[in-house]
Amino acid sequence: MALSVGQPAPDFCLESHDRKLVRLSDYRGLRNVVLAFFPLAWTPI
Repeated sequence: MALSVGQPAPDFCLESHDRKLVRLSDYRGLRNVVLAFFPLAWTPI
């Protein structure tokens, strides 16, 4: 699903490095959120 500029991101849940579940909605209204995805070393990206 593509988002338009200014449209809120859909809520999602991911596991953190310490195996805790983190939801995007946990941070809604608090601060700006930056998502960084690091490809694995063996991927061609």
